[in-house]
Amino acid sequence: MKVAGRKEEIAILQNLLEKDTSSFVAVYGRRRIGKTYLIRQVYQHEMVFDCSGLHQEDFAQQIENFWLALSEVNSTPFIPPKTWLQAFAQLKNYLNGLDSNKKKVIFLDEIPWFETPRSGFLAALDNFWNQFCSKRDDIILVICGSAASWIINKVINDRGGLHNRITTQIQLMPFTLKETQDFLEMNQVRLTQKDIVQLYMCVGGVPFYLRDIKAGKSVPQLLDDLFFSTQATLKNEFQNLYASLFSNSILHENIVKALATKNKGLNRSEIIAETGISSGGGFTTVLQELIACGFVIPILPFQKTKEDTLYRLIDEYSLFYYKFLEKAKGNNSWLQLANKPTYKIWSGYAFENLCFKHVFQIKKALGISGIISNDYSWTLKGSSETKGTQIDFIIDRDDNCINLLELKFYDGEFEVTKSYAEQLRQKMQIFKTNTRTKKNVFLTLLSIYGAKKNEYYLSVVTNQLEVGVLFG
Repeated sequence: MKVAGRKEEIAILQNLLEKDTSSFVAVYGRRRIGKTYLIRQVYQHEMVFDCSGLHQEDFAQQIENFWLALSEVNSTPFIPPKTWLQAFAQLKNYLNGLDSNKKKVIFLDEIPWFETPRSGFLAALDNFWNQFCSKRDDIILVICGSAASWIINKVINDRGGLHNRITTQIQLMPFTLKETQDFLEMNQVRLTQKDIVQLYMCVGGVPFYLRDIKAGKSVPQLLDDLFFSTQATLKNEFQNLYASLFSNSILHENIVKALATKNKGLNRSEIIAETGISSGGGFTTVLQELIACGFVIPILPFQKTKEDTLYRLIDEYSLFYYKFLEKAKGNNSWLQLANKPTYKIWSGYAFENLCFKHVFQIKKALGISGIISNDYSWTLKGSSETKGTQIDFIIDRDDNCINLLELKFYDGEFEVTKSYAEQLRQKMQIFKTNTRTKKNVFLTLLSIYGAKKNEYYLSVVTNQLEVGVLFG
C-alpha cells in the first residue's frame, strides 16, 4: 500500500475488516483530496465491485455504466436492468456467489452523480443496505464523492430512508505539514521545512496539487510550474474547484471572494453586506458547507457571543488565487510577485492560516495538549482614548493561563527590537485592561528560525517556537 500520511483514516478503514458486522461507510471531502485513491489502496485485496458515477449523464447512462461495471467482475451474464432496484438485485446475486467467509468491499464512487431526477437510486441503495447488507456480516459498502454537501444532506443527515444507516463517516481533509513532507519524500522530493511551509502556503495539503512537484527544483521554479508557465498545472483549477463541490456554487464563490479581502475574517452580517446574499436559510447552508469542506473556519472572538463569530478563509489555493492569479496580466513569475508589497501582506496572513490549521501541534510543543483550551482572536477598535489592537491567535487555557501568539514568517532569525518590544508590551497591557482577565498572560513567538534572545526579547517574550514544531 503506497499512501503517505492518513494514518488515522487507514486505521479506521482497516478496523472495519475485523468487525463481525457489515459496515456502511461515507467518505467525503473536497475535489483532488485523494478519497478514491485512499479507498482503493486500503481495500485493494477486498474490493469486489467498484463503480463510479458519470458526470452530468442521465439515468440511462448511469444505470448502463453500473451494469457494465458489474458485467466485468461477474461471470454470469445479466440482462441490462431497467430500474435501480433491478440493478442492485443483480449486485446481490453476484455477491451471493462469492466466498461468504471473506469481507467484500463494494465501492460506489462519485455517488451524487448516480442520483438523477426521479431515478429512485437512493431508495434502491437504502433497500440494498437495509434488506441485504445489514443482515450479513461480510459487507463493507463504501460511498464517496466530492460533492460533500450532497453526501451530508442526502445521506449522513437524511431524515428519510437512509436516516441513521451510515455506520462510519470519514471527512478527508488536506494533508498536514508532516503528511505533506511524507508525500513529497515518497515521490523522492526533499525540501527544507521552510520551503515546504512556503509551498504549503500557496497550495495547501491537497495531494493532487503536490503530485507533479519535481525533485531538484527551487520553490520559485515549482510555483512557476504550478501557476505561471504555459502548461501550468493549476492555472485553471479555480474554475472547477467550487463548481465540482456545490450546486449553485456562485454563492460559495461570492463568500470566498469577500473573505479573501479581509485578513481577520468577517462576521455573518459583514459577509451579507459584502456579498448582497439574502440572510435566509440558504445563506446559512452555504456557509456551513464551506466550513464542512475546510475552506472556511469559524473563530469566536475572545469574551464575545456566538453572534460575533468571525469566518476566516483558510484555503491556501483560494487565497493565492485571489491575491495573485485572478487579475494576473502577462507572463508573471513567482520571483516577480515575491518582490511586490502584496507578497509580504499575503505571506503573513498565509502563515497565520497555516498555524491555525496546526494548533494541535502548537499546543503539543507548548506542553499543553492535555489541558482543556479554546482558540480565539481578539480585536479592539481604536478610539480617541485607546489605541486599536488586534490579536489573531489566542489560546485560552483551563489552567489559569493565556497564550498570546505572535506569528512571524521571517526569512532568517527574527530580532525583537526596542520599538517592537514596546509595541508588544502595549498590546498585552491593552488586552489585559480591556478583557479584565485574571489569568496569567504569556506572549509566545512562533517564527521560521526562532528569535535572538537579546534584552528586548527577554523583557517581553515568555517562550518561542520554531516552524519545525508544526511538523510534529
